[in-house]
Amino acid sequence: MVDLVEEGARMSTTISPLAPTDVPEMPAIAGVKLATAAAGIRYKGRTDVLLAVMDKGTTVAGVFTKSKCPSAPVEWCRAKLGRGQARALVVNSGNANAFTGKTGKQSTALTAQTAAKAVGCTAGDVFLASTGVIGEPLDATKFDGVLATLAEAATPDHWMAAAKAIMTTDTFPKVATATVKLGKAKVTINGMAKGAGMIMPDMATMLSFVFTDAPLSSAVLQSLLKSGVEDTFNAVTIDSDTSTSDTLLAFATGTAAAHGAPKISRASDPRLKAFAKAFHEVLANLAEQVARDGEGARKLVEVIVEGATTKASARRIAMSIANSPLVKTAIAGEDANWGRVVMAVGKAGEPANRDKLSISFNGIRVAKSGARDPSYNEAEVSEVMKNPKIQIKVALGLGKGRDRVLTCDLTKEYVAINGDYRS
Repeated sequence: MVDLVEEGARMSTTISPLAPTDVPEMPAIAGVKLATAAAGIRYKGRTDVLLAVMDKGTTVAGVFTKSKCPSAPVEWCRAKLGRGQARALVVNSGNANAFTGKTGKQSTALTAQTAAKAVGCTAGDVFLASTGVIGEPLDATKFDGVLATLAEAATPDHWMAAAKAIMTTDTFPKVATATVKLGKAKVTINGMAKGAGMIMPDMATMLSFVFTDAPLSSAVLQSLLKSGVEDTFNAVTIDSDTSTSDTLLAFATGTAAAHGAPKISRASDPRLKAFAKAFHEVLANLAEQVARDGEGARKLVEVIVEGATTKASARRIAMSIANSPLVKTAIAGEDANWGRVVMAVGKAGEPANRDKLSISFNGIRVAKSGARDPSYNEAEVSEVMKNPKIQIKVALGLGKGRDRVLTCDLTKEYVAINGDYRS
């Protein structure tokens, strides 16, 4: 186990046992440079600010929280997104700059102005994201000087350091990459994310950023995000809580056009098919890493609901199961408690027939036709519940609707982390 605790920051002391064992080498993307620093936003002795500098001509797209109490950076990004272009991204951890009133708006404006001066662009081409404590004013003067230094120091190979700088209660940095052909040219997609608690995204995750050298219009990027997020980030829940700060931004530098990649201006362009698949895979990879790093998690839980009347109905039932504290604590206790799953199905408010219901844990059916399965073997089921990944499959027997969501178990460590979070 690796110690990740910094002075002044109470967070999980060990890397999640569910952390990926195979971490990719993150290649450079032409037109993107990154740098990180310790600005002292909240934590001592760790990096807490990221600056990404993009070449002129970079397009941008984004999806954000549907919370009615969004953070100041979310409102800033929404207001600037229509321009469709970006030159810089500033991300800080430790303070969400949410529920901070006029002070929060002033902080975003000052941060963007400081970054714009450092990069040599307008403030409208600077995008912002913040994560951390809600309700505490963000002192944007701490970025003065820091962002100028970062702009000079930015390099194309700073991906892992960037992913670490945006962490809060995360226990490991989350990155993913893919290379795919677009026309006759190879293009690269790199992504990073942070998130471990206050996770039930609604149009994004806590914070996630995707970069590519593909020459895509902002409209194409927006279409890719909108379609890609639904079965990736929006199909993940840790604790049923949607953050005020959920932000997913994508940037396309277009530099691959110099190597023969065609410029794509329509989402329906058939040449986009392979790229769209790879883009979706990067989002899915990052989303699963968020589930694997759920605060205090010891089990990755996949909930599959099939035989529902519609996909939407299957999603709501799957989320009811995945968000149930009783189901999640049973998983933590390695107990295949199908009674709690039945409860979660029944309370979802969706069409269900008790007497058609079947439930399986890791491929072993424990309940059938509204009762315990006749072949149920407690010793066999108890053994599979020791696995680090648990699949709960519910067959409703009503239709063809199917969906899948990811979550994790609920442990004492989750309570400890969140009980101490502001202390």
